[in-house]
Amino acid sequence: QVQLAESGGRLVQAGGSLRLSCVASGRTFSSYSMGWFRQAPGKDREFVAGIGWSGDNTNYADSVKGRFTISRDNAKNTAYLQMNSLKPDDTAVYYCAAVNDIVAPISSYDYDSWGQGTQVTVSS
Repeated sequence: QVQLAESGGRLVQAGGSLRLSCVASGRTFSSYSMGWFRQAPGKDREFVAGIGWSGDNTNYADSVKGRFTISRDNAKNTAYLQMNSLKPDDTAVYYCAAVNDIVAPISSYDYDSWGQGTQVTVSS
C-alpha cells in the first residue's frame, strides 16, 4: 500500500477553479493507478476521475467531463485534479485513492489505499 495525502480544498465561488493534489509515499508511485472520489453529505462516495499508472489512460464521471482534468507527475509522486467551472453540486469531501493496477477502476471497492480527504465547498 501507499500512504496518500490530499490538499488544495477550500471555499470557492461557483464558476471558479481549484487544483487538488495527492502526494503518495511508501511505495513506487508509478506502479499505481490513481482515482479521485468525492462524498457529499448524505450521499454515497462517487467516482470522479481516474488515471492509469503511465498517465496515458484517463476516465471521468459524466458529471465532470469537460470541467475536470486528472493528471500525475510520477517524478513528484503526485496526482492532481484540476477543477474548472465549479458548481455548488461539486461541494464534497474529495478523496484520492490508489491501486496497484495498470488502469484506474471506477469502483471504490477496487482501491486499497485512501487519503484522509480534502473539503471542497462551492458557493452559489
